[in-house]
Amino acid sequence: MKYLKKFVLLFVLFFMYSYIVSIDNIPLNIKIFQGEKIDIPTLWGIRIEKQDDETVETASNLNSSTFNKVGEEKLQVSLFDKIKLKTINVEVLEQIEVIPSGQIVGIKLYTNGVLVVGTSSIEGIDGKIYKPFENTEIQEGDSIIEINGVTINSTDELISEVNKSNGEQVELKYIHENEKKIAKIKPIKNKENILKLGLWVRDSAAGVGTMTFYNEETNSFVALGHAITDIDTGEIIQTSTGEIDNVEILSVIKGEKDNPGRIEGSIKSDSILGNIYNNTQFGIYGIIKDINNLQLDFSKKMKVASRGEIELGHATCLSGIDGNVKEFDLEIEKIYLNNNYDNKSMVIKIIDKNLISNTGGIIQGMSGSPIIQNGKFVGAITHVLVNDPQIGYAVFADQLINY
Repeated sequence: MKYLKKFVLLFVLFFMYSYIVSIDNIPLNIKIFQGEKIDIPTLWGIRIEKQDDETVETASNLNSSTFNKVGEEKLQVSLFDKIKLKTINVEVLEQIEVIPSGQIVGIKLYTNGVLVVGTSSIEGIDGKIYKPFENTEIQEGDSIIEINGVTINSTDELISEVNKSNGEQVELKYIHENEKKIAKIKPIKNKENILKLGLWVRDSAAGVGTMTFYNEETNSFVALGHAITDIDTGEIIQTSTGEIDNVEILSVIKGEKDNPGRIEGSIKSDSILGNIYNNTQFGIYGIIKDINNLQLDFSKKMKVASRGEIELGHATCLSGIDGNVKEFDLEIEKIYLNNNYDNKSMVIKIIDKNLISNTGGIIQGMSGSPIIQNGKFVGAITHVLVNDPQIGYAVFADQLINY
């Protein structure tokens, strides 16, 4: 009898644990494409209902139904139709086709106003040390957009307006965490008789990266798979304008353990390929201006895979590390289906011997390289692991088409 009670207790605990795990594994957010089915495995008694004005669908037929309307749906999860457990937000995306690229491009980004990247003390003409900014709330990562009501678009314009003040107090309008604020600063003349605010600023950023895909229907492109951030502040640069250009690849520095490699290139400013309109955590977005200078294979136009279609195992990526786009082998080792918050959706490993021989694996400049599996575009390379250049992260394709 004693052993029977223990057995029953263990069975009940196991039963409860199984339900807890099953409920916990039901995602809060799901992204699927228009016309696709949804598949959420559940245990007996757990109901998932799709509700709208006219119908209620339960888990028994939910998995066999399709979501045909682009937009958002909500599914209610309950236990024995009595206890509400959670709500699933389903985002139904328009099914589109894209042309994967892999071309290395030069990227230039211009900020909204000028970006504050640091502060410094000033030795005045009288030999005293001043900090004109110290009684303001201006911080690294803020953007100065106006001085005395005059719009500021570059460091030269900021310097000009400060000089016009003749040392009198100026009013700065700046953006801090998407909020516009006002600060008043009295410029100080330094030992070289130059008026200074004690702020280090920058008005642009430039580098080399990879174009991910081209959308023929909208004449738009996506690149990088991650945001362009300021090297000093680490903040995402709030862009006003930007461009992608042709690039001459000068050298490829092979990656090693604890020493990531990189592509070194010279941006050709006289050959603008496209204009950037958005800089996001999932990459940069823009409109193509000169399609004739893009390396695109229009015969390789393909559908975008939902994350549920992605499989562990073999896939390929496209990269133009030597100036010509080629296909390389990789393995998808892990898939984080519930990841909707950053660009580390999959763990990938480069297995292509030629690519490893040339680069050591993933190197800076390959970010944005498109990944293809089973004839569909499934994502893009975003990061490399510092301690192993053959392993890195990739972002889901359904994250990239959302902007």
